[in-house]
Amino acid sequence: MKQVEVFTDGACSGNPGPGGWGAVLRYNGVEKELCGGEKETTNNRMELTAVIAALSALKEPCRVLLTTDSQYVVNGIEKGWARSWRANGWRKKDKSPALNADLWEPLLSLCETHEVTFRWVKGHAGHPENERCDKLAVGYYTSHFLG
Repeated sequence: MKQVEVFTDGACSGNPGPGGWGAVLRYNGVEKELCGGEKETTNNRMELTAVIAALSALKEPCRVLLTTDSQYVVNGIEKGWARSWRANGWRKKDKSPALNADLWEPLLSLCETHEVTFRWVKGHAGHPENERCDKLAVGYYTSHFLG
């Protein structure tokens, strides 16, 4: 399996509000940048969308080290929250609906295709790739929705 590094970030102006996401994929010294956004969204939706877009861009199953500043994404996968919500018909333990099921479902599927290891980093703390992803995300929603 190819080993790929992925870095992602999501950003929002207001929560909800216009938002963007950015991702950097690195394989064998070659990098690819991805970004996008939505006019009305939340920060968590953009964080999830960045991860989904990055993993979806991989053309074959890979071993992925995915670095993000989103505890929501990392905990949702690593602590098994999303799998539990799916098993319970997208309901949380208190029976309330799980948020963002439409995004967690494809992310879980992608995590079954790829061997993904999640690594959390503190946001806005000088991590070069995280800062780059943040610039991609903010740049996207600023130029597309606030311009």
